[in-house]
Parts: sequence; structure tokens; C-alpha cells
Amino acid sequence: MESTSGVPRGNVTVGPRSLILITVDCLRADRVGFLGHPGATTPFLDSLAAESIVFKNAIASGVPTYYSLPALLASRYPLALGRDVIGIGPGESTIATELKECGFNTAAFIAGNPYISSAGGYSDGFDVFRNFLNGDEIELVAASESISMPSLRGRANRMLSRACHRVPMLGAAYDEIYFQYCQQLSKNKGESLDGLRRFPSADVIVDCAKAWINQNSAGPFFLWLHLMDPHAPYYPKAEALQAMGNTVSAAEVRRLNSFWARENVSSARLRKKCSSIQSLYDAGIRWADEQIGRLSQSLAELKLWDRCAIAITADHGEEFLDHGGRFHPPLNLHEELIHVPLLLRVPGIEERREIDQPFGLIDLAPTLFDVLDIPAPASFRGRGCWRNLGKHESWDWAVLTECAYGCTNPFHAEQRLTPRLLAVRKGDYKLVINFVSGADQLFELTSDPGESHSLPWGTASDVRKHLLECAKKHIAESHKSRDLEIRLAAQTRELRTEWKQTVASTLN
Repeated sequence: MESTSGVPRGNVTVGPRSLILITVDCLRADRVGFLGHPGATTPFLDSLAAESIVFKNAIASGVPTYYSLPALLASRYPLALGRDVIGIGPGESTIATELKECGFNTAAFIAGNPYISSAGGYSDGFDVFRNFLNGDEIELVAASESISMPSLRGRANRMLSRACHRVPMLGAAYDEIYFQYCQQLSKNKGESLDGLRRFPSADVIVDCAKAWINQNSAGPFFLWLHLMDPHAPYYPKAEALQAMGNTVSAAEVRRLNSFWARENVSSARLRKKCSSIQSLYDAGIRWADEQIGRLSQSLAELKLWDRCAIAITADHGEEFLDHGGRFHPPLNLHEELIHVPLLLRVPGIEERREIDQPFGLIDLAPTLFDVLDIPAPASFRGRGCWRNLGKHESWDWAVLTECAYGCTNPFHAEQRLTPRLLAVRKGDYKLVINFVSGADQLFELTSDPGESHSLPWGTASDVRKHLLECAKKHIAESHKSRDLEIRLAAQTRELRTEWKQTVASTLN
């Protein structure tokens, strides 16, 4: 039989009543088993893929989190309200606000990510919104920055550091001595991985989700979980390390993280530790995978498994010296940062189906609305692909990713106003335009999946011209369709937040 959304579902005649969206921070596509990774990082998701739609070329619409999530939740490009606006705008339609209007119970459990806060509009539309930040709800990282005077030892160290870095070669020697000194100080603290971890692990988030589902499963619900286990600093659960056959101690894990975060260290030295760091990252993925499996088991026990559509993806990827970088700063848009996994499990789909063509995460929200057979709001800029999937039809629009170049801390407003970095993907070709330098690079990803060599000028000139036209059209539409009312409301909200923080710091 066929559902009203046009997708065959065997004997299932009614679409899913509820929706679960799981985003795993920093999860690269090439580190999950169902997309070819040989390690045992995702045994549960690999089994789930056997009865899901697997998007082999899902592309984040922004990097990092504060540029990716507006596209995921509001189907809006990250810079569409202006580069100075971060987060979800007041009154902006999102998956949560729209489904709440449709009578869904809504909840979000976020594993301590400071960029996903009420101050940024992410709580709008949720009956329950909990982000496990220090103090349970710290709205801005900037609010937690210490403004106290440094200690005498700290001031002396800064003076010595500045003096040493004025002398060639002496600065590097000082950095090495100081690093070893700090490691020695921490050596005998008896730390545990749980004590070192900055974010709550996935089991904490899943426990909250299970408790909420137990109380809200009578009617339709929307649940969003954001897991941070693969995020740096990499302090996985000991159980996950054991499952991966890794016997590294907590002290060594701390040392590895400290070394990996160092500045002014040669690539050659970093590469010696890269595989060890990746093994910690993989263990974080494994723990997230195990806990998603535990949540799924709970849904089955509550007889909700065949009433829920589940989408599992990532906000962005992570760099491990692929192109010389670490972590996920908005300095490039290489595949290790924007190519993410995406599984869509819908009741009635009983075998794996792979989608090869590029799929932008800006199109996920309207696709999920199609799955639920609910009209998507007109403000969504993405396009639903569910009916295309049901008819085995392809789509040919370009997939775009954008960010403000070098904005590594959006809580410093001046960082947001840097020029745009834009990638346009269509088929096997990808054009990256850096508005800082004015240069563009064209890659053919089938022959060059690692983006080692951009195509020279004169090669594939028709493709380059077409992708440049797509970029020009995107920027023009971004300005033309800008919602000035939401933009003003977002700016006003930020000013109020800053004012409250100023008053609070004055009173304290």
C-alpha cells in the first residue's frame, strides 16, 4: 500500500505519529560503519541502517554548530538573517514551534553545548528544554569568562612567556618546558575520565529522554537530543574504550588532549599522536551509538518503535590534520568538516536504501514534515525530498554550505562580521569560494575525494561557471528574502541579554 505522502510502506497505511531527531556533535561521515569505516564505532547504527534510508552524501549547511543548526531546525541558511545574527530568531518557525502548534509534546535535551541555548532562541517551541551547562542554564560562554585579576604566578608566567617569544627559538623551548611542567603538576591528581569530561555523556541525555517519553508517549511528540561524546576534549567513557579494545589510562588521555590542543606545534609532531587521538574520538562515537541503541530498545518496549520516525545526523565533522587542521574552526569547508552521516528510519521501511546524490541538511526539516504528512511552513528555505524518494526520482538542485570566515567565538560580536566562506556542491563537483581572498577552488570528488588538488582554470569551465551562478543566486536571494522583522528582534534580544549580564556583574 502507499501512504498519503507517496512512499510505499508495506502494510503500514498511516505515517508515524512522532519524530525523534538526534544530532551527534562533530561526527564525520567517514567514521561510521554504515558509510564504510572498518572500525567498530557504530554497531547499532549499522544494524539500524539495514532498515533505513542512508544518505551517503549528506552535507552540513554551515560549520561549526552555530552555523549548522539554524539550517537543521529552521531550514534557513546560517547567514540569511545577516552575519551578525547568531541562533534562531524570535518568532522564527522551527521544527519544534510548528509541531507544537500541531499538538505535539516537545522536548530537547542538550549535552552542555553553550551555543545551543535559550538566549539563542533554541528553546522556542519546546515544552521542556534542558541544556546541561554549568549552573544548568548558562546562556553565554562570555558570561562565564573570569574577569578577576590573575595570580602573581600567572602574571609572572605571562611576562616570562612574552619575553621568551621575542627571541628566535627560545619561545618554542619555553612552550615545551611549560607544557611538561603543567603535565607534571597534574600527574598525581588521580583523575578519572568522568571527572575530566566537560560534557555530560550520552547515557545522561538518554536517561532524561527515556523519563520524558514515559510521561509523554500517549500523544504525538517531537524529541531532539544533541550528544557531545565525540567532541573535543576527547574524554570518552571507560566502557567505550574497553569496547574498542583501548586500555589507555585517564592520565594518558589527559596528556594526549593537552598535547593535541597545543599551538605552535609542528605537523610532524602532531601526526605522531593523531591515531591515538582518533581512537579517543572513535570511542566517543561508540558510546553515542550504544546509547542511541538503548533509547531505541526503550521505544520498542513501550511499543513506540513503529510510531516514530527517527533521523540521526551530525551538525558538522572534525579535522584530524586532513588538510593540516584540528577540531572544526570555520576556516575551510573541506569534506571532513561538512560531510556528515544521515540515517532516516521510518516505520514500514524494511530494507536499506542508499541515496548517492548530495543532500543538504537544510532540506531535512521539510523532508521530515513530509514524512509526518504535515505541511512545512512557508519560511523554510529547504525543499522536502520525501516524495522524490517515494517515486525514486532524483533532484538536481545545488547544495550549499556557508559560514563567516574565522568566526571561532560568536559571543565576540566583532568576529561575526568577517567575509563569507561558501561551498557549492552539485553532483561530483564542489566549488569553494573564499570571499576573504577572492579565490575559488573547484574539486571533482570522485577522482579526488580527499580534495588534494583543485582543478586548474580552463578545466570543467562549464561546471565552474554554473556553480558560480548558483553561488551568485544564493547570495542575491539571501539578501532579497531577509526577514527584517526577525532580524531586528534577534538584535534586540541580544542587546537585552548583554544588558542583563552587565547589570548582574555590576550587582555582584
